[in-house]
Amino acid sequence: MILIPNCNYLMGKNTQEIADFSPQHRVSVNSFYIDHYEVTNARYYKFCKKTKHKFPEFWDISGFQNSMNFPDHPVIGISWIDANEYAKWVGKRLPTEAEWECAARGGKAEKDFPDGSLFNPEKEGINSEQLAKGTIKVGCYNPNSYGLYDMVGNVWEWVADWYSQIYYQRSSYNDPKGPKKGRFRVIRGGSWHSGVYCTQVHYRNALPANWVDFAVGFRCAKDYE
Repeated sequence: MILIPNCNYLMGKNTQEIADFSPQHRVSVNSFYIDHYEVTNARYYKFCKKTKHKFPEFWDISGFQNSMNFPDHPVIGISWIDANEYAKWVGKRLPTEAEWECAARGGKAEKDFPDGSLFNPEKEGINSEQLAKGTIKVGCYNPNSYGLYDMVGNVWEWVADWYSQIYYQRSSYNDPKGPKKGRFRVIRGGSWHSGVYCTQVHYRNALPANWVDFAVGFRCAKDYE
């Protein structure tokens, strides 16, 4: 895991259009740890075997890179509920949305992408034909300034927060943890199946907590003590 130091930054982005990532607002996040990489098939497989948890929705189905034939690919086909149970099993938790964006930005204020420039997989040596077929091994994209890999562009990542379209209008300043309830859970970072717009560090999306998807995975976080 990587230690992210106390983070005071502008979350979201101002826009003249109606958007759930606006208005931009300052938040302060306490130091925390977050995984270098998204949780892989191999790590999730171990969890399922040890706990008798159900395997992911697309496990061993041809074309999804979701099996032990692809141990280093990010796990997909898991719900927020599954991700949360895994995180608890390894003694961690899901990152809050504010923690996730702080980590994704890599200390680069006012930038839209983790390395500050337009996200371009081909610039990083990722073949577009390969990418169009699904996930790739974790760690293939360049890390951001914190040393975190694949914060955007491989799979969407579940975070802890409930989703609200208007939450940014009333978000707290200190360690915001999202609404107290809702219909959906937030996902962040875009995926192999997304356009560039969705891979901006401020961009938000959401799904039902029991939803499974071929382009959604997760990584874990942990309190700093």
